[in-house]
Amino acid sequence: MPVHLFDIRSLARRRLGGALMINPFEFRTVSALQVEWGGAGRLGTMLCGRFAARNVLLVTDRGLVRAGLVAPIVEGLDQAGFRVAVFDAVVADPPEQVVTDCVAAARQAGVDIVVGLGGGSSLDIAKLVAVLLVSEQPLSDIYGIDKVRGPRLPLVLVPTTAGTGSEVTNISIITTGETTKMGVVAPQLYADFVLLDAELTLGLPPLHTAATGIDAMVHAIEAYTSRVRKNPLSDALAREALRLLGAHLVPACRNGADRQARESMLLGAMLAGQAFANAPVAAVHALAYPLGGHYHVPHGLSNALMLGPVLRFNAREAAPLYAELAAVLGVAGEGDTSARANAFVAHMERLMNDSGAPRRLRDVGVVEDMLPVLARDAMKQTRLLVNNPVALGEEEALALYREAF
Repeated sequence: MPVHLFDIRSLARRRLGGALMINPFEFRTVSALQVEWGGAGRLGTMLCGRFAARNVLLVTDRGLVRAGLVAPIVEGLDQAGFRVAVFDAVVADPPEQVVTDCVAAARQAGVDIVVGLGGGSSLDIAKLVAVLLVSEQPLSDIYGIDKVRGPRLPLVLVPTTAGTGSEVTNISIITTGETTKMGVVAPQLYADFVLLDAELTLGLPPLHTAATGIDAMVHAIEAYTSRVRKNPLSDALAREALRLLGAHLVPACRNGADRQARESMLLGAMLAGQAFANAPVAAVHALAYPLGGHYHVPHGLSNALMLGPVLRFNAREAAPLYAELAAVLGVAGEGDTSARANAFVAHMERLMNDSGAPRRLRDVGVVEDMLPVLARDAMKQTRLLVNNPVALGEEEALALYREAF
């Protein structure tokens, strides 16, 4: 069955006098986005004509510095007339102290524009720092939804992984304690300019490619099945994201130098980010966050570990949508909605197996006695759980962790 980008089945979930109607919705995304292989070498030229600011804070991590990705970009910015201060102390699942240190470094350097370069953690820090440099609000006051007041500094984001979609979302996630995370969700976190240069992703190892790619697929699936703010544009983006990611995940894992696969994965991750920024993610993410908090499992991998159990749990309500996504992925077979939904879930399981990512919680060091603690902590993610197509309490969460164990 051919799948069109704007499928009429997704245009409405409400009927009036027998006619399909479009529910009211709002869609937001970044101001400008450029896709260009090798474009990072021209970043200074790109920014020169867009912004009057000339004192750059480049937010990144030391791994990218050691890999040699940062120096050419800094050199290009210098040649274009920018003065660059590099903050390279971002770590995975960054704690609040990283935000504080980055703001202090930026103030000392007198920056007037922020560039985030790296994975989701670096981009999330860049977004928050761009806000906090001009805001009188402390970080603790902006956790939650729409708590940010006022403007921010100009913000540019350049992802080096194909997974989080952070470059096009209005969300930043910060580790707030030893095992807990909180999010800032605000329109001020949408960037002014995004550069997608898939050449920057060539160095990603297979496991990291798999984890981040599956993370992006989770974004597309959860946006498509979100109970809150699902709309025709988010649906179209989620379908196209899933098509690109599903076709190129395994090739990208098996051959990291495959340009078509790398470009398709980065584009798909961005489209999925646009989708879930407008139709929020749900239980997979809610159950994944405690794994990161307690065991420091990378975010993409924790999503991959919980995806299968949550898909099966949600099928009681989401089966018609799963059946549509089976067609998007070109899953062979036929049958009723239930059969097609089951085929979709089985296909996703095969993709994850073929990617080489760990498949069981025990494979990443989780111990069975901790499952009740994880279930309890997952219940704190009310911002996410409200979006799930099926209500999920602590008892159900524990059962899902046990299934994934």
